[in-house]
Parts: sequence; C-alpha cells; structure tokens
Amino acid sequence: MTSIGKMKLSNVAVALVVLTSALALANMASAHGFAGARFFPATLSTDDPFVNDELSLPTVSTIETPEGRETEISADIAKRITPNLGIEVGESFLELNPNDEPETSGLGNVELAAKYQFFTSEAHETIFSLGAGVEIGGTGQKRVDAETFSTWSAAFFFGKGLGDLTENLALLRPVALTGLVGVAIPTSASTQINNVEIERHPNVLQYGFALEYSLIYLQEQVKDIGLRAPFDRLIPLTEFSFGTSLNRGQSGQTTGTINPGVIWSGKYAQFGVEAVIPINERTGKSVGVIAQLHFYLDDLFPRSLGRPLFGWR
Repeated sequence: MTSIGKMKLSNVAVALVVLTSALALANMASAHGFAGARFFPATLSTDDPFVNDELSLPTVSTIETPEGRETEISADIAKRITPNLGIEVGESFLELNPNDEPETSGLGNVELAAKYQFFTSEAHETIFSLGAGVEIGGTGQKRVDAETFSTWSAAFFFGKGLGDLTENLALLRPVALTGLVGVAIPTSASTQINNVEIERHPNVLQYGFALEYSLIYLQEQVKDIGLRAPFDRLIPLTEFSFGTSLNRGQSGQTTGTINPGVIWSGKYAQFGVEAVIPINERTGKSVGVIAQLHFYLDDLFPRSLGRPLFGWR
C-alpha cells in the first residue's frame, strides 16, 4: 500500500483532518447517492451501489500483512455518462516495508470500471446496480509487485434502507445495508518467479457489505433528538470485505477484514475513517486503518463536471 515520497501516514492524517475541519464550516445540505429520503454515503472498503460524479482523493490505508507493512494512497474518480451509467478510473501509490528487506515504493496498476444502476425504488429506499472492471496489468511498477497480467471483474451491487419499517420499529429506520457480490478472473493462471517458483492466480469470489446507522436520517426523517454539528452529520458503520479463492489449488482460502468506523457527510464532501481488522493471519497480523476524503462533484459543479454527459435535463 502507499505513501507519497517520504510523507508518513501521520502527516497525511493531519492534513485530512485539517481539510475536513475547513469543509465542516460550509453549509450542510443534501448530496448524491439518494433513493427517496435515503442518502447512501460512499463507503471506504466496499464499493457503493449508486452511479454518480465523485472523487476520492485521497484514500489512505495501512496494515501489517504476513509479508510486512503495506501502505497505500489512492485516488479514484467516477463520471456519469448517462444518469444511470458511469465509468471510474483509479490509481494508487504503494509503499512496501517487507520483512527483513529494504523499503520500496511505486505506482500500482491502473484500474478501470463501469457501473449501470438499473433499479431504484424511492418508496423502499432500494438501489440495484451491475458493474464490471479491469486492473490493467503492466501499468504499475514491478518493484511494488504490480502484476504483469490483467484481472477482470464483474459484480452485483445493492443498497437498502429500512425507512419503510412500521412505526413501532421507528428507531431502526436509520439502518441501511449496502453490499456487493462478484468474481475476479485473472488473465494468467500462473507466473514464474526467478524462473523456478510458480505462483498460481486463482479466480476469486468477492463479497462484502456495509451496515450503517445514519444519524442524518434519524434527525431528519424519524425524530430530532437534538444533535448538533458535527454529530448530526455522522453515519456510524461497519464494513465487511472478503475474498475466497475458487480454484488452482487454493479453493476455499479466504481473506478479508471487518472495518468499524464512521463517516461525516457535508454539503460538498465527506470524510470517513475505519479500523481494519483482519479475519485471519492470511490477511494480516495486526489492526490497520483506512481514511478517505471524498468529494461530491455533482454538488461542487452541478452545471459542468458534476452532470451526466448525456441525458441531462
């Protein structure tokens, strides 16, 4: 994972906090990612189900893996082609601190994706989408173990708010669930290391979900309990992100993390931070952290960059 130059994670975190504090002074209002009264925030560890114009810059994460510490700083931009069809481009800068080896850093492979939001129910606060993507092999640097082959993926995304619950369950109405299930397929079944060792690359079942409790929804749609800024814009959540190998001698081997955290959402941007808890030693050796500053381009530039290229009215 990453770090720009010699910038350390603590410095990045300070910069994010300062910038977010400045944004908090702006007026707060509705943003993108809506189904009826339900606002779905952009989640940090599992892709969100909606299509919109948005920019994540940066997303910073660090974790101790069995091979050593990995730090990553990434950027991702999403753009609507039509109101329901969007494309995404992502890149990351990685810093690796392998066990008993020199530190190294560099760019990872470029990632491209497309998503089609084919169903939205305002009454039931529901969104369904289909997506496909590719990590383009050879676009990253070998010194950070960027793969030379590409990996294609396809997934189904969903979002469901519980705002349609009955009155006696009103306090559960702020709850929402988003998630995905998909598969990643590498274009190479295996590669040789030093012309001797063979590394196999299995197809991977990817799945995960985010369980959210929106204090924004509680205050605006259920009951004003007197929360004031910045607490009235918080969305506590826990994300679950997993991958299970399907073949090539690794069937059933699962990696993944459980990420409890919180998102603050304002008018033009949101800030989120989560702990990254490995589910097993194959995933990691200690608790990591991920933080993200995310901009709503549709609210920042509603008549230019933040609107669909076609079908806009």
